[in-house]
Parts: sequence; structure tokens; C-alpha cells
Amino acid sequence: MTFQGFDKQLVTFLKGLAKNNDKKWFDANKPSFREHVQDPMLACIEAMAKKLEAISPHLTAVAKRQGGSLQRIYRDTRFSKDKSPYNTYVAARFAHDQCEGGTAPGYYLRIDTKNVTLGCGIWQPDTPLVTAIRQAIVDDPKAWQKAKGNKKFVAEFGELQGESLKRPPRGFDPEHPYVDDLRRKDFVGFCELPHKELFDKSFVTKVGSAYRTGKPLMQFLCEALELPF
Repeated sequence: MTFQGFDKQLVTFLKGLAKNNDKKWFDANKPSFREHVQDPMLACIEAMAKKLEAISPHLTAVAKRQGGSLQRIYRDTRFSKDKSPYNTYVAARFAHDQCEGGTAPGYYLRIDTKNVTLGCGIWQPDTPLVTAIRQAIVDDPKAWQKAKGNKKFVAEFGELQGESLKRPPRGFDPEHPYVDDLRRKDFVGFCELPHKELFDKSFVTKVGSAYRTGKPLMQFLCEALELPF
């Protein structure tokens, strides 16, 4: 399936799901989900493969209904008070090909009824990984500044986002000039594209262009974790 942009039935379906977040409605509208949401998203993922390869050959774009880049429409409600069974958005994750346990630097795409959100970096790395990133910042602060302070990245994604520790992590200098970054639990940037871009076949080009601005950050994170880039 060649990606030609999404059609507005994507938004119609997601709005309907938001109002009727239950199995009965979803099952009755599953053909619409496949035609207007899942299949176009798979085509988008397939089209993103070349855009990602231009950034790094180690970034994956796997167009599969299950086990690929497409994120599940089904919510994990085990530990949530909200028992709504479905996500009211569609999303994809383009991870490093040596991703283990779901944690590795990568890119993110999320589409809902009003927003197109792009992500770049690493979210909630476990203790050994976040420690390695912090140590890389200490070892080469100039490289870190170039990665997070790249003008094109800042213009596209702004400041890094995510959660941080309240205090400097144990074993790191509390007076370090980048102590605020050493306190980070996440090393990720987010930005948004105009929602109208969804409906044009050039959408993947716009996404790829935004992702390219994150290349310095991605390279720093991969090298910190001894991953090829």
C-alpha cells in the first residue's frame, strides 16, 4: 500500500472511539478502523523507512499489524483506574534495531483528533542506561551541549522534556554545570506538526525533516549506550 496521506475518516473514527470507548462499538466499526486508521498508518510506517535510513541504518520502521513499529490500539488497564479498553489515538515508535525490552533511543509519532506529536530521544531508560547517559554527559559536556543545543533541534523541538529527580543522582557532582540534565529521567524532545499536514502525501517528508534535526541528540545517546549509529 502506497502512502498518499491520511483521509479525514481517521479523525472521524477517533472521535467516535472517544465517545464510545467500548468493545461493542469497536467491533462494529473494526472495518473502518482497518481501512482509515490501521492500514494508512502501516503505509506511513513503510514510507518512513527510507527517511529513517537517511538518519541512521539502525533505525527501524516495521510495517506489521503486531510486533512492529505500530503501537497497539488496546490499552493496558491493569494498573490504571481508567478501564477504557482503547487508546483514542494511533501511534508508531521507530526504535534502534538493538532495542532491548522496549528501551532504546528512537523516534515517536502520535496522531489524535487535534494533534500530531513527534518525539525524539529515550524515554524512561532503566538505571544502567540512564547512568551511562549521565556519565557520557560528564565525560564530554561539550558534545552534550552540541547535541541538545543544536540550533535546528532547538528550533524544532525546543527544550528537552520529561521527568527529573528532585536531587542530583548519587555519585555525580551536585555542582556540575549540567546538573539539571544529570537529574533527568528522560532525554526526549517533543514537537507538533499542523494537523492539516496529515492529509497530504508529503506528510512523511515533513516528519522525516523534523526527525533529522534530532540526529545529534540521537547520536549522542546511542554512543553513550555503546550502540552503533
